[in-house]
Order: sequence, then structure tokens, then C-alpha cells
Amino acid sequence: MSDATTGGASATRARRALWLAWRTLTATALVVGVGLAALMLLPAALGYERYVITGDSMSGSIDRGSLVFEEVVPVAELERGDVITYEPPGEASAMGLVTHRIVDAGTDDRGETWFRTKGDANESADPWRFTLDAATQARVAFHVPYVGYAYAALSLKELRMLVIGGPALLIALLLVAGLWRQAGEEARREASIADADEAAEEPVSAPPDEGSALALARNP
Repeated sequence: MSDATTGGASATRARRALWLAWRTLTATALVVGVGLAALMLLPAALGYERYVITGDSMSGSIDRGSLVFEEVVPVAELERGDVITYEPPGEASAMGLVTHRIVDAGTDDRGETWFRTKGDANESADPWRFTLDAATQARVAFHVPYVGYAYAALSLKELRMLVIGGPALLIALLLVAGLWRQAGEEARREASIADADEAAEEPVSAPPDEGSALALARNP
């Protein structure tokens, strides 16, 4: 086998490896983009609220960076063991929203239901009791670990547009790359056919007649 043939085969293998790597990369990016877009859009369409866990008080059950999906239920349906996201009362409200588990509940002198919560990773319950003013409350239905980091990043408008528009761009690039590759293969195939036709049309010289050759030799 000549060096030219070996070099051509190596170049072909290299192009195929690059093409496979490109397809794998774009397919992975497409799946990730579609998955994140689905996490943004589908739960909201189904009525779920979404919250990102930024602390460690629920570690072991719901770790930091998790994305929790919560269904809105009547307050009357809440019971011990439910995990809810709410704003603590009084000065504790400066903490912002808290996602903790209900560990105690009761009724005060006015007939209002009060709750006490606790983080699963905390040693003691939260130091406050509270009531819920609204008739409904968000209760954790399920969570997805670590996706909250990406979800928080998607709060940036530019990144959100990239994630939503990126899959469409990747699909377009794949289509263009596929058409380019197909066109190249078609051009090479047509060139091979043309070379074969050209070779077939070249005249082939017939061997000289033996008698004529002898006559020419005897009659210079």
C-alpha cells in the first residue's frame, strides 16, 4: 500500500472521528438545553411553584442547590411531616422564604391553626410559631437535586435566551452540516463516475498484423 493511500485513509478516519465528536457534543448540549427548558416551562403549566434551596437546614432530605416543586393546597390539608415554603413571622421574616418540615400544629384561643417547623438537619425546631393568612399554601411535592444552581443562573435574561434558543441553533447547525457532508459525498461520487466514463472512452490501439510486420521487415 502506498504512502498516499495510507495518508488518505488516516485523513478519512480523522474526519469521521471529528464528525462523531461534533455530533455527540451537539446532541448532549441539545438534550441538556431541552431538559432545562422543560424544567422551566412544564411545571408552571401544571400549576407547580418552584423554589431553589440555598441553605443546608434540610440537608439529607433536600440538599443545597436542589430545585423543589410545590403544589398549592388548602391550609386545612397541611399536617405534620409536610414540607412547606413560607415567610417566617416577625423579625425572622428578614431571612426570606424558608423551606422546612412541619413538626407541630395546633389551634390557638381564636380558633386559628398555628404551625411550627424544623429543618431536617437542625437539632431543634424553629423558635417561632406562625399562622398562615392565606387559604392555600405551597407544599413540596418533589425535588430535583442540584438543578437549582442552573435554574438560578437562568434568572439572567441573556442566559435564559441562550438556553431556549440554543437547541434551535444546534438543530440548524446539524442540518447544515449534514447537507454539507451529503453534498461532498455526492460530488466525490459524480467525480468517480466521470473518471470511469473518461477512461472507458479512450481508444485502445490494436496490435499490428503479423503478416504486415514481416512485410515491412523484408521491404525496408
